[in-house]
Order: sequence, then structure tokens, then C-alpha cells
Amino acid sequence: MDHKKMGDDIVRLVGGEANINGLVHCATRLRFDLKDSKKAERETLEKHDGIITVVESGGQFQVVIGSNVAHVYAEIMKNRDFGGDSSSSTESTGEKTSVLSKVFEIISGSFSPLIPAMAGSGMLKALLTVLTMLGWMSDTSDTYLILSAAGNAVFYFLPIFLGITLGMKLKANPYVAGVIGAALMEPNFTGLMDKGSDVSFLGIPVVMMNYSASVFPIFISISIYAVLDKLLKKIILKDLQLFLVPMIALMIMVPLSAMAFGPFGTTVGDWISSGVTWLIGVSGILSGIVLGGFMTFMVVFGLHWGFTPITIQNIGVGGDPIEAMAAAAVFAQIGVAFGIFLKAKKNKTLRTLAGSTSLTGLLAGVTEPIVYGLILRYKRVIPIVVIAGAIGGAINGHFGVKMTAYVFHNIFAIPVYTPTVVYVIAIACSFAVAAVLTVMFGYESKTKDTASVKNESVSNTSTESTPEELPVVPEAKTTEIKKEQIYSPLTGKAVALSTINDPAFSTGAMGKGLAIVPEIGEVVAPVDGVVTSLFPTGHAIGLTTNAGTEILIHVGINTVALKGKYFSPVVQEGDIVRQGELLIQFDIDKIKEAGYETVTPVIVTLTQQEVDVFETNQEQVQKNDVLLTLVV
Repeated sequence: MDHKKMGDDIVRLVGGEANINGLVHCATRLRFDLKDSKKAERETLEKHDGIITVVESGGQFQVVIGSNVAHVYAEIMKNRDFGGDSSSSTESTGEKTSVLSKVFEIISGSFSPLIPAMAGSGMLKALLTVLTMLGWMSDTSDTYLILSAAGNAVFYFLPIFLGITLGMKLKANPYVAGVIGAALMEPNFTGLMDKGSDVSFLGIPVVMMNYSASVFPIFISISIYAVLDKLLKKIILKDLQLFLVPMIALMIMVPLSAMAFGPFGTTVGDWISSGVTWLIGVSGILSGIVLGGFMTFMVVFGLHWGFTPITIQNIGVGGDPIEAMAAAAVFAQIGVAFGIFLKAKKNKTLRTLAGSTSLTGLLAGVTEPIVYGLILRYKRVIPIVVIAGAIGGAINGHFGVKMTAYVFHNIFAIPVYTPTVVYVIAIACSFAVAAVLTVMFGYESKTKDTASVKNESVSNTSTESTPEELPVVPEAKTTEIKKEQIYSPLTGKAVALSTINDPAFSTGAMGKGLAIVPEIGEVVAPVDGVVTSLFPTGHAIGLTTNAGTEILIHVGINTVALKGKYFSPVVQEGDIVRQGELLIQFDIDKIKEAGYETVTPVIVTLTQQEVDVFETNQEQVQKNDVLLTLVV
């Protein structure tokens, strides 16, 4: 994979550098803060080779890539500076965003840059737990203490790191924000705790607390600091701002954090944590069913970020039950992927995807490729992932399993959950149930699984004439060859995909097929089947044949930018169509006048089994002529 080219393509397709306010990345995705998300060519991005999907959540435009995300991010940021992650793009566009969305956006943008450090530190703590359990290392040895410092540092000094990322997110000076967090952990300040209640600032009593590993106090303090920073910059001369703004901010914010925001934030965090713990105590089974069964979809919508501060707070006081229950959802996802791997024996591409994502999930706890590449694609498995996750979540909830260090949910992190045996049973149940149900009931709809296959069956001994493009198969007297014909949906000139000015099609990343330069603005059904997808702009349509073959017809290049102008679909998603039936009407001349090419790829994107695709040798095709022949 050419990471530089991919990075350049992504920047161009999200609207160019001028449309980017900020960019960060997590384990699998690029998280853009765009000035105007409508300028992003989402459909083209989703078709780009190497991109799993695109998600808009929590005020962010997220491009899901997978394990190569860090390399792509590094290439994008070379010679570019988007200022990390910044405030919501709604500031630029005037779009209204709910308060809840803004809160999730701030939480997400603040924790995302820290996730690699937190996950790595958590896994180091898990490794130390294993080593001490096996007796290979003493928890009093110098080696253990040095490694333990490495594993604990990011959590102990979390107020400093969060101060920096929050400052970036809220467009305040991130390093002054970090100093505010650091002041609450400076030895002179922490030494005051020895005085008990006899601490004051200018005669005002100060309630001393330990702010290591805390979350809520720094969120409140830096949110106030961001407002103060903007105010000070308005009233202080520019020539004096360099030292006067941060000096005044520190003089105001550190005492206020110690006297008010810190104790208040700690209290709020304790209330929320106690409330969640109480709810779990009322019914651990019910809580586990909800969190284990539906955490997959909370992640899709970005709602899981709301639990992160509570999780960190709980870990600081002994352990977090929320993530322990949510872990069942992760292993349910992995189980679904493994089930698809076992089931999709004839589809090598899908089998490879399912197998590789299963391993990534088990070894690294990264399951976004499973969620977006498999579960949301094959909606038949959605009830399976819910049921399997709910079973494991209920077990963990009932027995009070807790996560004692912040880790990604994978097999190497097992030692940080307690009681460990119960946790292993729970995630094993989620994995096994998901895998077995997927194998038993399949991953595609019954209409695809049971539809009559209208493929012709021929052998090389048949008297029926063989198309010129079909190869002669020697010594096949006892071997039946199945073929399926895809008819031309357009009248025009047939051209090779490699000639198209769009790498998603020209490289074959989307699939095999041909393109047609249309002469008549009508798209007809190339097969008998069902309309499985119709883009809102009307420029592209997906169909599934009765044999389970998926076909994409994409009228023009980058025509999504026309936002539906000059396109008039006459069918809807879910419609059953006959070959030759009119699907879309479009105005060729108007599209060309708008500056867009009308060349139309006709792509075979997925089949029930591995096939060879043979193209017509005709340069000029009429609608309903044979365009492609699929041979099993």
C-alpha cells in the first residue's frame, strides 16, 4: 500500500486542506474535524482501496482504515499542520449540534490521542501481572518497579496529559492547560495534604484531594480556562500576551481548581461512578445484557466515549465493571468474524477478510474492521452479535467482574480482569455462541441463500455455442461449468476499467467489470434481481442477482458532487426488477456541461463463490447485450 498516495487522496476527498480544522487518529481510524463535512466525497472515500468505511459521529468525520492508520496519518501530517484536533466544525458552518454531541466530541477528541499510550501502558501492566503470577518476577524487585513506573505513568499523570489534549480541543494554549493539571500534582501542592483540613488560600479553606488518575476535575478546569484564555487575549495588549496571559491564567485557574473545580469535579465523578455501580448492583445481569449486547452499536454512534471518564475513575479506586461487561461485545464481534471465516469457504476474498480481522481482534482488541467490514455489511449477523454479547455481559455482570487497568480487550489482557476465571468463561461463551450461530444461520439473508440460481449450466460437450470470451476447458467431460450473464445496462462504447480516471475503479479495487461511455441517458437492469442499494443522489445503484452476485453501476466520475441534479431514479431500494427494466434516467449533456465525465463502471463487487469474469469483445454495446459472463 502506498501510504503517501492514500493520504493525499483522503485529504483531497475530505475537501482539501482548506476544509480541515484538525486531525488525530486512534487505533484504526483518522478522525477529521472538518469545516464543512458536506464537502467530503464520502461515497468515493468508502470505495477507495484500503478504506473500510466512513463514519460521522460525535462531530467528527472518521475514515476507518485499520492497522495502517498510523502510517497514513504520518504521511498526511508531513509538511502539513492541522493543529491537532480543534473545536467543532459547526463554528465554521453554522450547523447546529446538540449539547450531548458536543460533549461526546470533546471527550472523544481529548482521549483519542492518548489511547495508544493508555493501551500500551495497560498491556504492560497486564504483562507484569502475568510475570508475578508465574513467579518469574518479584513485585519488589528493581526491574519490576521500573517497568511498573512505565505502566503507571500515563494514568498517574493523566490530568497533565488530558490538560494538553483538552487545550488543543478547545483551542486554548495546550501547554498552559497541561501546567494547570501538573500544578495539582506538584510536590508542594500534594504535600499540603499532610496538613489535613488546615489548608487555605487567601484565608479561603481549600479541600485537599489526590488528583492522580482523575478525569472530571481537569475537564471542568480546562473548560473554564479555555473561556478565560479567550477573554484575556481580548483585553490584554498583543505585545504583552506572551507572558501576561499565561501568568494571569495560572494565578486564577490553579487556586480555583484547588478550591472549587477540583473538589466539585471529583464529587461529580464519584456520584456518577457510584450511580453506575448501584445500578449494576441492582441487577448485574440486566446491566451486562445491555452493555454486552449493545456496546457494539454505542461504539458505532460514538456513545461509548461517555463511559471513558467513568471507567478511568473506577479503575483508580479498585476496578471498573463497565468495561468488563462491554468486553463481551468485543469477543462476540470476533466470534462472528470467525464464523464467517468458517462459513465462507467458496468466497476467498471474504474468507481472507474474516480471518485476518478475527486475528486482529483476538491479538490486539481492534474490531472496527469487523464492525464496519462485516457486521454492518451483513446485517443478518446483527442479532447474533447482540445475543452473544449479552450472554457474556450477563455473566460478567452477575459475578461482578472488574477491569483493573485500561487495556484493549484482547487475549493478552486477560490477567487484568478479576475474577479471571469467570471473565474467561464469559468471553469464551460470547465468542463461541457468536461463531456457532453464524455458522448455523449464515451471514446473508435467506433471499440470497435460497433464491433459485438462474445460472446456465453447460459442459464442453454441449452443442450450445460458447461465447468467444470463454476459454476452452480441456478434459472437462465430467465437470459442469456454471455461468451467469450480466447484460449491458446502457447503450454506448465499452471501455476497460483501467482507462477510468478514478483509482477506486481503474485499479480493480472495487471488483472486475467494464465501463460504458453512454450515448443514451438511461440505465436498465442488467439482471433479474433486487435493488439492494440506491444512493440518495441517484448516480449509483447496487443490485443483487438471484444467484447472489452483487453488481454496482456508477454513472459518471465524481458525480456525487452534483447532489442528485440531472439524475432521476425510477426504482427504490428493495424493489424486485427484471432484466431490461428501467432503473435511472439521467441527462448526459447537463452532466458534461457541469464538468463531469459520464463514463459508467459496471462492477461485479461480490459473488457467492470464486468466479472468473469475462468481458464482451464488442466495442459498441446496446442495452440488453451480454456485457459480462461469470464462470464458476
